[in-house]
Amino acid sequence: MSLEIIINNDIKAAMLARDKRKLEALRAIKAALLLEKTGKDTSGGEIPDEVEFKMLHKLVKQRRDTAEIYEHENRADLAEEERYQLSIIETYLPQQMSEEEILKHVKRIITELGATSVKDMGKVMQAASKELAGKADNKTISVAIKQTLGL
Repeated sequence: MSLEIIINNDIKAAMLARDKRKLEALRAIKAALLLEKTGKDTSGGEIPDEVEFKMLHKLVKQRRDTAEIYEHENRADLAEEERYQLSIIETYLPQQMSEEEILKHVKRIITELGATSVKDMGKVMQAASKELAGKADNKTISVAIKQTLGL
């Protein structure tokens, strides 16, 4: 079942339950999906899974950053709302890998590619990002690569 169908069903359920907070988060996901659907990465109106994951990660990052800004400005009420939406959006992402699992995959990729220095960082990052798409964010992957290469 596609993410779009799941979101539409969850929107209906939230409407019936009169859960306005959840409905707002779900509508944000649906709006982002519609934007992606009209984008250049789709063919035949279907959004590839990796594009969906990328879009969901972007929404998560936006919510995290916004919540941090609100906390910095002493607006706990708005920060709490952003964190709630963040928790709803994260339920549609695949289970995230732990840092140890990411480090294990990165070490394997580095040995497969024969990377030894900072010059190989881009090559390793590209392979790791592709393999771990949706399971880990690029920032964590980058830290693991730098740690393994000793940078």
